Amino acid sequence: MNADNFPFVVYLIHACANRWGSTPKNVYRSLKTTGCIDQYLIPHYDILHTQGTDYIVDDIREYLNVRGVTV
Repeated sequence: MNADNFPFVVYLIHACANRWGSTPKNVYRSLKTTGCIDQYLIPHYDILHTQGTDYIVDDIREYLNVRGVTV
């Protein structure tokens, strides 16, 4: 993680928490344990940061659902 994508990941953690009625801590735990941060958000930062928040939050939900995590 670098200075460019760190704020992006933090922003998305809070956006997901707000949308899903959860806490940032719980969202972070889900994203970290499923590899969403290291295998999806950071490697695809260049593309994802050009998308809207709603699209990315929905995409993260789908990523987690495929890995058996329900939000």
